[in-house]
Amino acid sequence: MAIETATLAGGCFWGMEDILRKVPGVLETEVGYTGGQTPNPTYKMMTTGQTGHAETIQIKFDNSVISFGDLLEKYFFRMHNPTTPNQQGNDIGSQYRSAIFFHSDQQKQTALEVKARVEQSGLWQKPIVTEVVPAVTFYTAEDYHQDYLEKNPGGYTCHYMR
Repeated sequence: MAIETATLAGGCFWGMEDILRKVPGVLETEVGYTGGQTPNPTYKMMTTGQTGHAETIQIKFDNSVISFGDLLEKYFFRMHNPTTPNQQGNDIGSQYRSAIFFHSDQQKQTALEVKARVEQSGLWQKPIVTEVVPAVTFYTAEDYHQDYLEKNPGGYTCHYMR
């Protein structure tokens, strides 16, 4: 088993986690905040849009079962709209931006290649605005956000597979 970490932002982290935790090869999911300048952000701070952080999911996955590229191409770029800057569904603000936070040069290269391939595929009619940026400190969200849609069936989500 070769365990790798992926850190992804694509709108509200509840819906992303609900889809990604079911992907074969995904071992763990954790929702939180990353990409901003505010240390130790809370959800209340996030709602102001002033922290610079994005709602994010951090995934531990077995890359002998699913590659980083497949995780991005088959799931990430299909479960949210990567063409809307700072918005997913009814959620608006920089905390809902689309971003891939890479953990290695290989992840960066893969993310850029997959992003270009998806852009050329015609799946999306508008340009993809997903940021590909280095991973920085990941702050775990409050307990009530972890596995939220599993605990609250029928809760809000704007994520679905396209």
